[in-house]
Amino acid sequence: MAPIKGSDWKKSRRLGISLTGTGKELEKRPYAPGEHGPNQRKKMSEYGLQLQEKQKLRFMYGLNERQFLSLFMKAGKMKGVHGENFMILLESRLDNLVYRLGLARTRRQARQMVNHGHIKVDGGRVDIPSYSTKPGQVISLRERSQNLDIVDEAIEVNNFVPDYLTFDEDKKEGSYTRYPERSELPAEINEALIVEFYSR
Repeated sequence: MAPIKGSDWKKSRRLGISLTGTGKELEKRPYAPGEHGPNQRKKMSEYGLQLQEKQKLRFMYGLNERQFLSLFMKAGKMKGVHGENFMILLESRLDNLVYRLGLARTRRQARQMVNHGHIKVDGGRVDIPSYSTKPGQVISLRERSQNLDIVDEAIEVNNFVPDYLTFDEDKKEGSYTRYPERSELPAEINEALIVEFYSR
């Protein structure tokens, strides 16, 4: 699958984060796009900062606005800290965990794999990327998908599986052992700004 380019790379540079997870978008030009290059200096309003933080997180996980807001509202009904609950719900999406396990090189690729029916949860095929995975569930490949080149390539370059997951490279399957702690989730996101954005 071809890497994202064009407008998606511009998004990464504008927001200052890698949306592919590879970091390639920021290697050569780690500043916002535009004719003035790295010399652009604009002081953002409070609203602008909140909006930017929301867009960062939304683009990072690849959700549209409706999906993003729906999950945010769901997090608000849970016990605990709204912003942290939201981050945990995003992290628990099946497409994200396929990516975290190293079965795909990007979240976008992981989403396609789920959509195309390559992924099983607890032995049953699940083709809904937004499926909310629960601790204890096992994520694996369908038998006919075991020898996919894109999976082998992804496993080869992945050198980190988070502590809340276990992964068996020989079986190409992993378990979601527990919900992540906030310290294990993207440090570049300030979720409190997102809560403020939706509370306006």
